[in-house]
Amino acid sequence: MIKNIKKFIYLCLGFFFIGLGIIGIILPLVPTTPFLLLASACFVRGSERFDRWFKGTTLYKKHLEGFLKERALTLQQKITINAFADCMIAIPFILSESLIVKTILVIIVGYKYYYFIYKIKTIRGTVQ
Repeated sequence: MIKNIKKFIYLCLGFFFIGLGIIGIILPLVPTTPFLLLASACFVRGSERFDRWFKGTTLYKKHLEGFLKERALTLQQKITINAFADCMIAIPFILSESLIVKTILVIIVGYKYYYFIYKIKTIRGTVQ
């Protein structure tokens, strides 16, 4: 029973993240790839059938398949993802009065840039 509820929740989250990924295709400030990665992870845990379906869509093939195979993003994708993440991290940074929290957030941002610069290859191309 609990296993079925978890699978249902994962499926709902998968469709929610697909929706956010589609919004990211339309709006340049919302990143597409991270939301589609989350959708894929949710479908893997939720249902083998939905996982196969999602991996067969053009949305997956166009925005995720290359990243998962090559561990590479275009410069535009990297900038968009980092800008969105920086905005999300800036909110608790500004609202927090704790020096410890602010220090941790700065370390997270530093590591995020290190990871994107040195661990994820940059490929030529533009985001559709």
